[in-house]
Amino acid sequence: MTLTVQLGKDSYDIILERGCLKKADELLNLKRKVLVVTDDGVPQHYAETVAAAAGEGSVMTIPQGEQSKSFDVLQQILSRLLELGFTRGDCVCAVGGGVCGDLAGFAAAIYMRGIDFYNIPTTVLSQVDSSIGGKTAINFGGLKNIVGAFHQPRRVLIDPDVLSTLPQRQISNGLAEALKESLTSDAALFELFEKEDPFHHLDEIIEGSLRIKASVVEQDEKEQGLRKILNFGHTIGHGIESFEGLHGLYHGECVALGMIPMCSEKVRKRLIPVLQKLNLPVQISLREEAITEAMSHDKKASSGGITCVLVDEIGSCRLEKLTLTEIEKRLPLISGGKEQP
Repeated sequence: MTLTVQLGKDSYDIILERGCLKKADELLNLKRKVLVVTDDGVPQHYAETVAAAAGEGSVMTIPQGEQSKSFDVLQQILSRLLELGFTRGDCVCAVGGGVCGDLAGFAAAIYMRGIDFYNIPTTVLSQVDSSIGGKTAINFGGLKNIVGAFHQPRRVLIDPDVLSTLPQRQISNGLAEALKESLTSDAALFELFEKEDPFHHLDEIIEGSLRIKASVVEQDEKEQGLRKILNFGHTIGHGIESFEGLHGLYHGECVALGMIPMCSEKVRKRLIPVLQKLNLPVQISLREEAITEAMSHDKKASSGGITCVLVDEIGSCRLEKLTLTEIEKRLPLISGGKEQP
């Protein structure tokens, strides 16, 4: 399947096809200098396949994990581009999960004021969500994605075959983002999660999620309005994720928790069993005040509060500005009133 994200001069294709990684030389313009950014948790031959197809290919492997989304690692990528003599006609290609995509995309956005960027996501989370839309960023000051830029990829290759090497927890982690999109935008997709075995319908779920996100991005590329619905579950989720070192939770697991308080009671009754089927958490022991404190630094916050995404009916949503106090009142739904020992 080829899905085109229609953004005028910045339009690009998403190729969803099993085995397309092996056809990177046919599907991407690699006959130039290419820096392939991957991490040490990704099978090395994925990146090597792309680099071997390039005119002058180099692989840069960064440490796995959110801690790599830093100025230090960004500087290492920029230094490598300089050392290799990259020009505006060359490109960067991410082969990995969301961390690789965010880092490599941001480096491409700011090197020489912007060079071409390709994304080949290798996790469920990055395939259904972060690989498209042009958001690139690093973390800073303990806050996620606070420094970044919009820089659309030139093309995205999504090969579900690469998911075979992922542990089950990582697959569930990524499906949380797809579930998020179904709740806000596609009741039929949610019913697939609810009535079928999601792990046996990955291709269908990936395609459904991509269509939702592409449509939203086309209508609101720079998150001035509609694109904010993609933040469903993220306001509270990012607050929890600030304590990632304490809990060891993945991004999708935090988003799963963050969705529960932002749903109506009748939606929660259907959502929680699906989260449990996906082996995603529905309770956390972190103190509510700690989550609220982290949310106060959210980049979406303003003097009047935080614009939150609320789901009253599956398949639709609304935006409402809530104060931190109003959000905190919803947190017992996931904290159970238990404080961190």
